[in-house]
Amino acid sequence: MSRITPCLWFKDQAEEAARFYCSILPDSRIDAVHRATVDSPGPKIGDVLLVEFTLAGQKFQAINGGMDAQYGLAVSMSFGARDQAELDRVWDGLLEGGAAQQCGWLADRYGLHWQIVPENMGAIMADPAKARAAMTEVFKMVKIDIATIEKAVADA
Repeated sequence: MSRITPCLWFKDQAEEAARFYCSILPDSRIDAVHRATVDSPGPKIGDVLLVEFTLAGQKFQAINGGMDAQYGLAVSMSFGARDQAELDRVWDGLLEGGAAQQCGWLADRYGLHWQIVPENMGAIMADPAKARAAMTEVFKMVKIDIATIEKAVADA
């Protein structure tokens, strides 16, 4: 069990965002919703303060901090899709209200950055020849096409 749990900051949409993510990613659920017991600069007594949730088996927290905070590219969520159908479903779901970026990256409606890639991308990257072939194709893509990467790797 991991002792580190990523905590995502929201002005006041923590529960909404957690439910959105859980509706898209497999093996996901809301684990607990905690309400404020005292007034704060963010939530007032009784409002949602913290949401504990699981995304694709990974524990997360979302907190309502009461003011906007911007996510940057320095930290992103990476999801390894089992096949093209899963990649398409997750990409399309997270992209709703967001913006597509190059190389399998997108910013979702809350501004959080995601990389939606094949689940075997780490193994591909471990072999320099396969990595070079795969990345040559990835740099041409917005949403990842697994078949194109597999062909490039097979030909490497």
